[in-house]
Amino acid sequence: MPLLAPAALRETLPPKGALLGLDVGTKTIGIAISDPGRSVASPVETIRRTKFSDDVLRLEALIDSRRVIGFVIGLPVALDGSEGPRCQSVRQFAANLMARRDLPTLLWDERFSTAAVERFLVDEADMSRKRRAEVVDKMAAAYILQGALDALNRAT
Repeated sequence: MPLLAPAALRETLPPKGALLGLDVGTKTIGIAISDPGRSVASPVETIRRTKFSDDVLRLEALIDSRRVIGFVIGLPVALDGSEGPRCQSVRQFAANLMARRDLPTLLWDERFSTAAVERFLVDEADMSRKRRAEVVDKMAAAYILQGALDALNRAT
C-alpha cells in the first residue's frame, strides 16, 4: 500500500477502525491510538528505540491487539517546509513498517507538535521536567494523530 494523502486515506479506510499514530524520533517512538470511529486520539506509550526488528515487534503487538487499520506517522518537516535527513529517516521507517504491515499510511506534518505539547504540559498541566520527558513523545503522537483525524473528519 502506498503512502496516501488525507483524501485518499479517507476513501481507502472502512467506516470504522482505529488508526495508530506514531511520533518517530531518533531515540523513542511515541504511540497514540484513535477510537474506532476515528474522532479522538489517545496517547498509549513511548518505546525506547533499539533496532527496527525489535521496535516493530512491539508495534505489531499493538496493531493486532487494537485492531489497527492504518497509520498516521509524523513527518518532521522543517519550518520552511523543506525536508531534511530526519524526514528521510521517517520515510524509511514508514516504508519498513509498511513492508511488514500493508496498511494505509499517511505522513502528517508534525512541525509544531512537540512544541505545542511541551507548552501545554508546562502551562496547563504544570508538569515537572522529568515527568514531561516521560510523556511528551506519546502526547506528541496523540497531537499528530488528532490533527490528522480532524482533517479527515472535516472533509466528510
